[in-house]
Amino acid sequence: MKPSRTAHAPAQAPPLPSAEPIALVDRTGRRTGESALAGPDQDVLTELLRGMVVGRRFDRQAGALARQGRLAVYPSSRGQEACQVGAALALGGRDWLFPTYRDSVALVTRGVDPAEVLTLLRGDWHSGYDPHRHRCAPQCTPLATSAPHAVGLAWAARRAGEEAAALVLMGDGATSEGDAHEAFNFAAVWRAPVVFLVQNNQWAISVPVRKQSAAPTLAHKAVGYGMPGLHVDGNDAAAVYAAVSGALQAARAGAGPALIEARTYRMDPHTNSDDPGRYRDPADDRYWAERDPLDRLEALLRSEGAVDDAAMERFAAEGERLAARVRERMAAEDDLSPGDLFEHVYASVPEHLRRQREDLSAASGED
Repeated sequence: MKPSRTAHAPAQAPPLPSAEPIALVDRTGRRTGESALAGPDQDVLTELLRGMVVGRRFDRQAGALARQGRLAVYPSSRGQEACQVGAALALGGRDWLFPTYRDSVALVTRGVDPAEVLTLLRGDWHSGYDPHRHRCAPQCTPLATSAPHAVGLAWAARRAGEEAAALVLMGDGATSEGDAHEAFNFAAVWRAPVVFLVQNNQWAISVPVRKQSAAPTLAHKAVGYGMPGLHVDGNDAAAVYAAVSGALQAARAGAGPALIEARTYRMDPHTNSDDPGRYRDPADDRYWAERDPLDRLEALLRSEGAVDDAAMERFAAEGERLAARVRERMAAEDDLSPGDLFEHVYASVPEHLRRQREDLSAASGED
């Protein structure tokens, strides 16, 4: 007798993301109409605005330090503050953040010492902060390489019974990498509690999105992996916060991963060594300047009486104090040893690296 075959109904495909990004606050600073997202309350909105004001001042200070030669490089996130701050504030205390090289403002918002955030970009250490203390993975420069790590951590946390999720920050260029495909596929198949936030700032250095993907939106890529995708206005801090916090909550509850595309714009060069005038239209800069995330949220909160000139002055003063501390810390010369290069890379140093460390120590005259 032939074995009977049991018919399996195909899994229901996730709904298609919207072609137009979902917004909760329009570009003039007014609340929009009905939305698929539940907007945060005024206390959260005020904290979002405070974080963006402070974050932009930090970003501007870091850029100045790079121009002065006190940092080896700095990738600005000016214009992307709604993504940086909205995503970081959406994280729970047990959640993990996996940032890229452009996500310094997100790390500062998460509570990492700003000077420690800049240690990598200064060239002093592989990472300037303790990942376990802050539950923030080291910043990574290679595109999408941290995404599989995030999925592995989130999957392991679920198996250990820990109610935690991982949030992966990546750019539009990272979605073209094989590491992103592997992470999306692994996360969806194993229903790992991980959220991928794609900050689509329109450019992968000088390559526009239209030359990277033929999908209607980058959020549509989620459907092919069997996970939900959401397309939000990345210059709307309320929408980013609502989308990320909702997806993280669902992931912790066992719903599996999600991919969120936040449509935004990189106002500054790719890094301080880039010249965007060679490939960008100045009209695009003007278009996005009219949609500045800080201006939008400030206009909304002023219209609702939640902030006034005094509040904005307090936020600005906090940013100035942070910038002053960063300048002071970066002006000091660190007492670095060449042998430190080998620290905190392996739990047990491999033999070939041990020999290299000994050779370097002998050449440099260290004990």
